[in-house]
Amino acid sequence: MASKSSATDGRSQPLPDRVVVGFIRRPHGIRGELVVEPLSEVPGRLASGAELIALSAAERHLGALRVTGNRPFKGVVLLRFSGVDDRNKAEELRGATLEIERSAVPPAAAGSYYFYELVGCRCFDKRAGDLGVVVRLSEDGGGHLLWLENDDEVLPVPLVTNFLVAVNVAAGRIDFDLPPGLIETCRSTS
Repeated sequence: MASKSSATDGRSQPLPDRVVVGFIRRPHGIRGELVVEPLSEVPGRLASGAELIALSAAERHLGALRVTGNRPFKGVVLLRFSGVDDRNKAEELRGATLEIERSAVPPAAAGSYYFYELVGCRCFDKRAGDLGVVVRLSEDGGGHLLWLENDDEVLPVPLVTNFLVAVNVAAGRIDFDLPPGLIETCRSTS
């Protein structure tokens, strides 16, 4: 996934070594097929022959997997992997993420960025100042959220184009002009 960015030199935070391209929801049937949510817009990323790395929900390395079958299924895909030929083996992969080496990701188009590149960027608001560092992103059905960490506080901030002033992934910085009251609302635990 790519979005608009400005570019300069000297990113302050390192990028991850691997990039998540899919999420295994659950087994499908008894022959080892898995329901997978694609998290990549690159055509063919989950095609037959693709080599992927599986990590459990606890980030335990489950090994390399080779896709042997791919078919669309209700807005997701059904994948088959070499060596996963029954429901029991498929069940071992439930909840795993599918990743690729970052070096296999094509560079983002000039003036844009991938969402994974936002992790590690420090965020600032025009009025509130330093908001913290992006520790993860999520999609809640209504849009993307950046989860910022600052002094043991985690703050969800909506990634909305109208709130963005500048995104500079090379420098590891995101500038916002958030509406008054939004930070307090996002901090609310009620």
